Amino acid sequence: QVQLVESGGGLVQAGGSLRLSCAASGREFSNLGMGWFRQAPGKERDFVAFISWTGSATYYSSFVKDRFTISRDNAKNTVYLQMNSLKVEDTAVYYCAAGRIGGPPYYATRRAYDYWGQGTQVTVSP
Repeated sequence: QVQLVESGGGLVQAGGSLRLSCAASGREFSNLGMGWFRQAPGKERDFVAFISWTGSATYYSSFVKDRFTISRDNAKNTVYLQMNSLKVEDTAVYYCAAGRIGGPPYYATRRAYDYWGQGTQVTVSP
């Protein structure tokens, strides 16, 4: 069993930065692919970024590529999402997820993930 707890959300002005953290419990962490998803009010939960268990492979959605960076520290059982150049449309609840996923083609698929955090709110003001 793996438990995930996100932190680092908040209110930021457009153009600003935030770093989200996801702390995981359980021994499996270093063997799991980790993803970030987000859900805006009234919308579906969308894929944001993925990192493989070794950290050697990362994938991003087109709307965050070149602005967001996913990373992980297996010694700390933590995955991060560095978000730069934030836009108002990035406002959403951000969720951390874990699953036995190595990469394509399932890394952007919600059903492929076995564990989810409770989410952290990110609000970007104009």
